[in-house]
Amino acid sequence: MKTKYLALSITGLMFAMIGCAHKQETGAGAPGLEEAVSTATDAYIYGYPLVTMDMTRKQFTNVVAPDAAHAPMGQILRFRTYPAVDNHAVTAPNADTLYTSAWFDVSKEPWILSVPDMGDRYYLLPLLDGWTDVFQVPGKRTTGDKPQKYAITGPGWSGTLPAGVTEYKSPTAMVWLLGRIYCTGTPADYAAVHALQDKFSLVPLSSYGKAYTLPAGAVDPSIDMKAGIRDQVDAMDITTYFNYLAQLMKTNPPSADDAPMVAKMAKIGLVPGQDFDPSKLGVFDKEAIKVVPKAAQLKIIGYLKDAGRNVNGWAVITKTGLYGTEYLDRALITAIGLGANRPQDAIYPTSEKDAAGKEYDGAHNKYVMHIDKGQFPPVNGFWSLTMYDAKYFFVPNVLNRYTLSARNKFITNADGSVDLYIQAESPGKSKEANWLPAPKAKFIPMMRLYWPKEKPPSILDGSWVLPPIKQVQ
Repeated sequence: MKTKYLALSITGLMFAMIGCAHKQETGAGAPGLEEAVSTATDAYIYGYPLVTMDMTRKQFTNVVAPDAAHAPMGQILRFRTYPAVDNHAVTAPNADTLYTSAWFDVSKEPWILSVPDMGDRYYLLPLLDGWTDVFQVPGKRTTGDKPQKYAITGPGWSGTLPAGVTEYKSPTAMVWLLGRIYCTGTPADYAAVHALQDKFSLVPLSSYGKAYTLPAGAVDPSIDMKAGIRDQVDAMDITTYFNYLAQLMKTNPPSADDAPMVAKMAKIGLVPGQDFDPSKLGVFDKEAIKVVPKAAQLKIIGYLKDAGRNVNGWAVITKTGLYGTEYLDRALITAIGLGANRPQDAIYPTSEKDAAGKEYDGAHNKYVMHIDKGQFPPVNGFWSLTMYDAKYFFVPNVLNRYTLSARNKFITNADGSVDLYIQAESPGKSKEANWLPAPKAKFIPMMRLYWPKEKPPSILDGSWVLPPIKQVQ
């Protein structure tokens, strides 16, 4: 309700400003108040993924040497456990895979990624550009299990690569490898995945085939290493945000399809590679666009209800990983699930309201998700149901359990169906195997369907339908 009132107050402020717009003196060619606010809002949404990606990169790489959750630029970060419950660096973390991650810059030369024999282990290695598009995704589904070598090259690079190396061209200088390797979370399986992680390597082309010593990273003390990335991005004023975006676009250029947006942004003084120039705006316009960040953020999050098809209270979004000019889709996924895969690799149905259309309230209500016999999610990889708080982070609980998934041994009903209990308090020892602990507050359940089956029944075409989550009366 607070968000609703805030949105109304911002909207009211905008209309008040527009009503007074005739009093301002605008310079020649100035866009006018209504157009300035609209364009600035569109520009904010357009740039949200790039700004968020770079802020994430900074926090993840701001160390001298790799530790449990960070690694310098150009070095592989091998997560040895699921993300900690208090890790708020990236929204919507998972407790199904171990990440093998790296940030690197391909503006000067390519980088060579070597992948070991993965046996029968499910894995995928999405490579994201600065705008969050998954431009390539080697993995079990696409390239198989055998050893592989890839050269990730920059947008302007041309040259000769070593034999046996496959080229993947990045549209931007910034590249994020966000690899995922399936892991059950047991000590034995952790060890097995660790052994695979240790066989991955990443080196610049100039050092390929040579002895290579990992350089020490540089630490910038001005970077906030504690606050969540989204909070830091959302807190930027409009001038800081636009200046940051403009500089990032110098080495992470807009695509050819973005030309209309680039031309639109130029009208308010936002040009790739140049400082934001608000002199193109009228005096009143400069004041008006100060409300844009909050308005744009509300628009991004508010889009969740329209971003995909609604199935029994679940928002099923299939426009992930590759966005084209669907800027609002891209910004939404950045906000709620940065690093999302292509739909062929993973679908992330999300529910903010129960089957009756009411927001989840763990303080006063209990819920159940009933799954008929044989109706678990149809996947080639795996599925899981994850509990998040209102900001899409893990929820601390007495069981240290953040998901229910195919690896759980559920208690079944007499007819073979399964009831999953979603509530703050234990449903009782006899039912705890099926319990997903919720906070005593608003919460958000999210499903993960990795490598969903394409033939019916399938979530991709809607022939498999997600069960609703119902409040227990």
